[in-house]
Formats: sequence, structure tokens, C-alpha cells
Amino acid sequence: MSKISTPVTRSSAPARLPLGALLALATSGFLTVMLETLPAGVLPALSRDLGVEEATAGQTVTLYALGALLGAIPIIGATMGWPRRRLLVIALSGYVLTSLIVAVSPIFAVTLAARFIAGVFAGVLWGILAGYVGRIVDPSQRGRALTIGLSGTPIALAFGTPAGTLLASAVGWRLTFVTMAVVTAGVVVWVLAVVPPIPGQERHERTSAPQALRIPGVLPIIAVALLFFSGHALLYTYIAPFLALAGMGDAVSMVLLVFGVSALAGLWVTGLLIDRHLRLLMLVSTAVLALAVLVLGLATNSPIAIIISIVAWGAAFGGSGSLQQTALTDASGTAVDAAQSVLVTGLNLGIAVGGVLGGLVLTGFGAGALPFATFALLLLVLVIVAAGRRHAFPAARRADQS
Repeated sequence: MSKISTPVTRSSAPARLPLGALLALATSGFLTVMLETLPAGVLPALSRDLGVEEATAGQTVTLYALGALLGAIPIIGATMGWPRRRLLVIALSGYVLTSLIVAVSPIFAVTLAARFIAGVFAGVLWGILAGYVGRIVDPSQRGRALTIGLSGTPIALAFGTPAGTLLASAVGWRLTFVTMAVVTAGVVVWVLAVVPPIPGQERHERTSAPQALRIPGVLPIIAVALLFFSGHALLYTYIAPFLALAGMGDAVSMVLLVFGVSALAGLWVTGLLIDRHLRLLMLVSTAVLALAVLVLGLATNSPIAIIISIVAWGAAFGGSGSLQQTALTDASGTAVDAAQSVLVTGLNLGIAVGGVLGGLVLTGFGAGALPFATFALLLLVLVIVAAGRRHAFPAARRADQS
């Protein structure tokens, strides 16, 4: 299949970044991730109220991820012609409904079903978010706009679960889900007020997921995302036993806070440079992350080296999603929604695979081997990025040539 080129920017495209719209979209992404991880912060109370073990209650997170994994490709494929804002509002409204169901449900099976459906809506929102951002800005500003529009995800990963846990400790876990529903309803109003409507694709423009994968550059970018997030999840999921091995078992919360703040700093730097140096940033961030985890593996007896490595890890990870999604938006052109639906599936699969691999490494070789397993995956990422000079991560971005 021939490359689907990025459409020429319309003359009505705004000269300045539409910050209100981008922040509304970023908040939508923040809610998506916070709702996914929220049960982790209220697990004891949730399990007690629903009469199940904590390990069983933890499946409320698994079912959400599974819904996103299974829902993104088929639903995005079936709604290519729908106006994008309508689809965004439907996804957010789905969060409102499912959060209220979770808040009042006395039956664990109903709670699980609601969480799965919420995950399906999450797959839809993740699948259209990057394409939406890319279509409301000039191509020369796309990287910066995506960094802002997708910033909700790293912010939620860094601070969403602690914030939800704090709220739950004050009002209870059920009222916390009610609060999330009310906040999400407010975001729906915000989206309708400031996010411009974008039409769906005409029938002749629509691309299926398999067709999108045949566009030069798309498959390598998705492979990079899958391996990158697998490597991250492999170590991040089991950071507590690793820190315990290093004699820092009582510093997990502090380490995660350092990671979160560093990730935000990395996101900010990425936003400044991404439109001019995407390829260089992707190479540097992957190399820095690989070096950071290698030092973690070699310096388990040095708390200072571990903290410095965590800072580097967070900084390198913070802008990684923006880099990969900007590269995919550039490469896929008008097939961006189909390509993004595959990327969403790949990211969720990568996180799941990373968790499984991390468990196997932890059981078979011990916590000290976790950084080296992550390092091996990041070396594969570095090879793919370096080889993708023509289509996946080109030195001169196609957006700049539009």
C-alpha cells in the first residue's frame, strides 16, 4: 500500500496553539489514566466493602486495561466516519456512567463489568486523542501540541493515584468515584465549550488497522512503543522489591515522587525541543534510560547512585509518549486514528507483557536482575530507532515539510 500523506494544513488553522482546547484534551487523558489506577490506591477498603480478597479486588485494574486493549481497534475502526468531538464526549460520558455504577454497586461482578466497559471507553479516547490534537494545530507545531495534549498521562501516572488515595482517605472510596464522575461531567462541558469540532473521515479516506500497519514507519514505531513500555513496566511494577534489595525498602514513596517530578521535567524539555529534534530526543532519551537502568543494576549498594538513576529514568521517560505519538502521527498521515488504535493496543500489551516478564525475572533470578532485563529491551528499542532514519524517526520531520 502506498504511503498516505499528511494532508495540507488548512488556511483556517490557528497561528497560535489553542491552549484551552489542548488543556481540555490533556485533562481528558489525565482522567483516563487516573480512573485506571484509582482502585490501586483504595484497594483495602474496596475489597473489604465488596467482600473479596485484595488480590481479587486488584482485578478492577486488570479489567479496565483489558477493556482498553480489546476495544480500541474494533471501535475506532467502526467509528472512522463519526465526528471526533462526538466520540470524545461519548467516551467521557462513559466514564461518568461507569464511575457512578462502581460507586454504588454492592456486587463485585457488577463492579468488574463496569470497569471493563470503562476500559473500552478508555481505548476509544486514547485512540483518538493524538489524532485530534494533530488536526487542530499547524503541522509545524504538532510535536509541542501533542506534548501538551498528551501531558495528562504522565501527570496522572506521577500524581493521580496518590491524589485519589488522599481523597479516598477523606471521603471514602465510593464518594471518590462519585467525585470523579462529577469532575468528568465538568470536563465534558469544558470540551464542548473550547474543543473545536472535527469531522470524521469520508469513506474513501478511511484506513483499517492492517492497512495502517503497512504504511512505512508505522510498524517500527509501534514496536518501539511496545518494547519501551514493556521495559519500563518490567522494572517500575517491581520497584518495591528492587529497592528493598538495595536497602531502601522504606523509601518507595519518596523514590516514586522523585520519579514523577523528573518525568514532568522531561516532559517540559521535550515540549520545547520536539518539533525540531524529534529523532535526536528519541535516541537520547532511550540511551539515557538504558544507562540509568544499567547503573541501577550495578549500584545496588549506593543509594546516591540509585536516586540519580531514578532522576535520569524519570526525565527520559517523561516525554517518551509524546515522541512516539508524534512520530506515529507524522508517519501515518490521514490514517492516524487507525494507527493510534494499534498503538494503544500495543502500549497496553507492552505494559502487561512487562509486568509478566518482571514477575518471571523476579521469581527466577531475583530483584537484582530486573534492571538488566529492562536494559536488554531498551537496547532493542535503540536499534529500531537508529534504523528508522527514513520513515519511522526521520532526521527531517515530514510535518516540517507539509
